[in-house]
Amino acid sequence: MLNVTLKRFDVPDEVRPFPRGRFELITLDGLLIGRATHEPGYKWSVDMAPSVGTSRCHLEHVGLVLQGRAATAFDDGRVWELTPGTLFHIPPEPHDLWVVGDEPYVTLHFLGDGYYSK
Repeated sequence: MLNVTLKRFDVPDEVRPFPRGRFELITLDGLLIGRATHEPGYKWSVDMAPSVGTSRCHLEHVGLVLQGRAATAFDDGRVWELTPGTLFHIPPEPHDLWVVGDEPYVTLHFLGDGYYSK
């Protein structure tokens, strides 16, 4: 018999708050899907770096921008703007990210189970 699993971010399996944002997680048959919300003013190197212990994010990201705008920058000067409707892959090279404008930046992230640490 086939089973169908239906879940909504209204009732996530887990919520991980972080400075100026939150990461809501849902697991579907071993696939971890996250919805990240970054509030205006968020900058990874300011808000996350102190708790992570590195000056830049080193994780790979695969996702879709739902709302708002952000910029991501690499140490070699490459910068990209992320806008609603954009599918993105950010490689696991050190990078920074910050919200652009006064609207929350909301994204979906699609990566395997256990990828994002607590």
